[in-house]
Amino acid sequence: MQKTFYTVLLLLLFFTLGCKKQQIDIFNGNDLSNWHFVIENDAAQAEQVFSAKEGIIMIKGEPFGYIYTHEKYSDFVLELEYKWVGEATNSGVFFLIEETSNPFPRGIECQLKADKAGDLVLLSGAELKEYQLPEGLTERPKFPVIEKKEPSSEKAVGEWNKVKIKVKNGVVEIFINGVLQNKATSDVKNGYIGLQSEGKEIQFRNLVLEKI
Repeated sequence: MQKTFYTVLLLLLFFTLGCKKQQIDIFNGNDLSNWHFVIENDAAQAEQVFSAKEGIIMIKGEPFGYIYTHEKYSDFVLELEYKWVGEATNSGVFFLIEETSNPFPRGIECQLKADKAGDLVLLSGAELKEYQLPEGLTERPKFPVIEKKEPSSEKAVGEWNKVKIKVKNGVVEIFINGVLQNKATSDVKNGYIGLQSEGKEIQFRNLVLEKI
């Protein structure tokens, strides 16, 4: 009886460990050594635009640019928080980045622009199956957009907003403060993750990436 009990206990332990999600530290909380930097036309030094302190990534917003992870990721849930400092303007979270370029990579943007958080923007020729050319247009726009599905779920300036980006087998889901704002499908299933400088100052914290 005791042997059977321990056997079951070991099986449950192995099952639990096997099902445990793998968490990856893409931000160490102290500096940006886990990231690469892109600044439009090399208009400034990276440290003048991007910095980190006490668990917060601070991005000036000018000039244009972005930081991106050293590694590409597939089948993940990315959770983070952001807030505007002084004024709600523009920024975004990049993911499924296929190729990096200056100042926009080939990838998908989870839009954080004020009142537009949750839109999906197709950067530098990236594709999502759900995108349709707007009525009346004959040419693809420079920045095609799949608009968010629900009214804005953003918080006021100075308050922290929660973003959740889930990518599984190319299916993308975007949550802003717990509201499912967008869902789309990509043939590209892995890529870098990035944070954008565009507009005014924005801060990010509590970046958690889990493999699923």
